[in-house]
Amino acid sequence: MLKKLVFITLLLGIVSALAIVNLAQLRLQKPLSLSAEGTTYRVTDGASVKRVLADFSANGWIDYPRIHELWLRYNELTVIQRGEYALQPGQTSTDVIRMMVSGKKILRSVQFIEGQTFSEFLQVLADSPDLEHSLTGLDQDAIMQLVAADMSFYEGWFFPDTYLFDAGTSDLDILKLAHQRMVSILAEEWAQKSPTAVVETPYEALILASIIEKETGAAFERPMISGVFSRRLSINMRLQTDPTVIYGAGAAYTGNLTRGHLRTDTPYNTYTRNGLPPTPIANPGREAIFAALNPAAGESLFFVAKGDGSHHFSITFKEHNAAVRRYQRFSRRQDYKSAPATTTDEVQ
Repeated sequence: MLKKLVFITLLLGIVSALAIVNLAQLRLQKPLSLSAEGTTYRVTDGASVKRVLADFSANGWIDYPRIHELWLRYNELTVIQRGEYALQPGQTSTDVIRMMVSGKKILRSVQFIEGQTFSEFLQVLADSPDLEHSLTGLDQDAIMQLVAADMSFYEGWFFPDTYLFDAGTSDLDILKLAHQRMVSILAEEWAQKSPTAVVETPYEALILASIIEKETGAAFERPMISGVFSRRLSINMRLQTDPTVIYGAGAAYTGNLTRGHLRTDTPYNTYTRNGLPPTPIANPGREAIFAALNPAAGESLFFVAKGDGSHHFSITFKEHNAAVRRYQRFSRRQDYKSAPATTTDEVQ
């Protein structure tokens, strides 16, 4: 009788155990009970699998979160990554946690364009609804100190590119990344500079690159523009480039560059001062930095916009004046010429 009772007890135990295993398998294999398409879940810094499963249970997506947790721990699926994840119909809790372990998160982006200024970069960040905004209300000097306290001036030190980021990323995080990339790329390009480069320091290369970036929209012309400016610098000829004047004019420039702007002396007026301006005037891309350090050979000292984004290059001032008369009416602004004014070729 005792043996029979023990046997029945063991049998009931086995049946119960099998029932529990079967229940667990059913729960583990059951897709999340999502209420709508496009459901997302955000894993915050330091969140655990237990915390995530508790949220899933609270949302009504799973039952018995402890069963899911034990299964995931047994399979060593516990180290999840911060970010926002897209949950798809048909996914189980294990599917979703595997996704969180691998880091297949939703990524968003901001884009910094070559030739934009630091102020424009800040506006791009401020306009992004997906970033955490930690810089609101801070002036540019204060922001600079947060990014890199050793920077003497912020313009030019942020690499233009498309930056991907996940949930929880701040505007300051993006700025730090863009700054680190510019420092790295400038060092890489400086290490491979041409012997014909006239700039003497990486910072001078950054300044020249920013002018080249603002002067042309045609990528193939960047080394040629660099060649003109490099030759002018080498013979102590003024650069006479409008973008530097515009930058120095600040709020006084409202979209129409006048003779008054060109004659008003500022540290950035390359019509009134020799050499490079004191700082970059924008954030240049890699091609512009390369061009600044690898100027094209030649003899041209002048160029004028042709109206299609490219320029006509001239060796002599006489040739340049003829090109101005030919192309001036098509140029990006009526009086653009990148050369001194004469009685027959005077700015308006």
